Amino acid sequence: MKSSRRTLLKAFLVGLAAPFFNRQPAHSQQSQDFADKYTATTTPAANPTAAENQKHGTKDWQLTNPARKQEIEGYASLTSVNRGSQIKLFVNTKEPNYTIEVFRMGWYGGAGARRMSDPITRTGIRQPAPIEDQASGLIECNWNEPYILEIPNNPDDATDWASGVYLAKLTAGKTGKQSYIIFVVRDDRRKSDILFQSSVTTYQAYNNWGGKSLYRWNSKSKQAYKVSFNRPYAVSPNPKAAYGVGAGEFLTNFQPYRRVSSAAWEYNMVRWLEREGYDVTYATNVDTHFNSYLLPAHKVFLSVGHDEYWSWQMRQNVESARDKGVNLGFFSSNTCFWQIRFEPSRISRDLNRTIVGYKEMIAKDPYIQNGDPEINVRATTLWRYQPVNRPEDAFIGVMYETFQVDADLVIDNAPEWLLAGTNLNKGDRLPGLLGYEVDRMFGNAPKNTIRLCHSPYSHENGTRYADMTAYTTDSGALVFATGSMQWNWGLDDYNAPDLRSSRLNPAAEQITRNVLAQMQVKT
Repeated sequence: MKSSRRTLLKAFLVGLAAPFFNRQPAHSQQSQDFADKYTATTTPAANPTAAENQKHGTKDWQLTNPARKQEIEGYASLTSVNRGSQIKLFVNTKEPNYTIEVFRMGWYGGAGARRMSDPITRTGIRQPAPIEDQASGLIECNWNEPYILEIPNNPDDATDWASGVYLAKLTAGKTGKQSYIIFVVRDDRRKSDILFQSSVTTYQAYNNWGGKSLYRWNSKSKQAYKVSFNRPYAVSPNPKAAYGVGAGEFLTNFQPYRRVSSAAWEYNMVRWLEREGYDVTYATNVDTHFNSYLLPAHKVFLSVGHDEYWSWQMRQNVESARDKGVNLGFFSSNTCFWQIRFEPSRISRDLNRTIVGYKEMIAKDPYIQNGDPEINVRATTLWRYQPVNRPEDAFIGVMYETFQVDADLVIDNAPEWLLAGTNLNKGDRLPGLLGYEVDRMFGNAPKNTIRLCHSPYSHENGTRYADMTAYTTDSGALVFATGSMQWNWGLDDYNAPDLRSSRLNPAAEQITRNVLAQMQVKT
């Protein structure tokens, strides 16, 4: 057994006994990629995700000519699709033809993705412009002639279109302009150790395609209080981050780039988990919302990066899973900050395609005007505000304090199991892993919550502190929260140095292994 494995085993045993508990564009031959896509090494894999990552990867998934001016764009009919089902891909371009190439995102020896199809050639179509609902600001597309992608379901091979985050790469035939359509493939029958949630409600809240988002700063005129998944994801406001266009906040983000980095967080964790060989499947927080049976089938639920927008049902389902013994890993910050509701599409009537979030216009929310307490607690305001009055730290351990932070994490009262194999002690720093939005303890956390890090940062009102926490429930579930989005930059270097400096940190990697080991997950 390698020494790192011995260290991890030691950390796991200590935890059981404890009373507390490059982005570099490259072009390989497409035909060879497709021919090799089912080729695996002879090394036995511990689980389907590990076996999947032994297959031939490619860097051809990357955009080399991003469509910054909407030359080609698209969206999917669903945020996620189960194996054995179908998903529709809608595309808009004025060019005579285009291609679709589908990739599964992961590690794959550092290539970052695997090709799932040869290029699919389609006739271009200029789609009708959406009509804005003047009252709500809702912009929803009603596009035609989708490509229907059938997802196989081979019951004998969980690596055949394995659960994961998928990107459909669109390439215009004449100009070569490119963009993505993002979706998740689920495997609802597979009880993997880890369920990774992609936070698509936050993607959509910030998405200003068509001129409207849930934010004033990137909306034309006033902000919307309803936004639709039936539209493409817009390009990042940072031109240097255009290579993520169409992928929401999976690769890059929509934040004001003059104030924060345009690098995102989810893909870093995906790469690291799959590189390490963890048994992981994927879903979106729309699935967390409507499927109460999803989380209890797994040992660990992961909220990663920027997971800001939660419905009542999302929180109910996650808390219920925790109380049944499912461990929660919040490798994120600003989590569960705004409450939202879902409505069907006003055009197709498909469920959960519209997000409702009145936010600063909360006085207009009909739910807040209702005298029934079972109704007005669903008002789309902050979770910590009346009439909802359910502060996030009572659930997570910490909750949002501020943003535009870029500082160090500082070790505080961390138990031995957390620091095993790191050589870290109280007062030691993890450089550059605090930010860009940060959380702290506000006094509502469960009584057995331990503050693992207490990290100073400069603020206009003086020095403030962010916190990392953990607590256990009566069910035995561990709830761990980094209080920082940038933790995930310590695990993987995607987006460095293009959009940020390198923050790779072996100690952060080992702490992450220790947390997952404490949650009884092994590689």
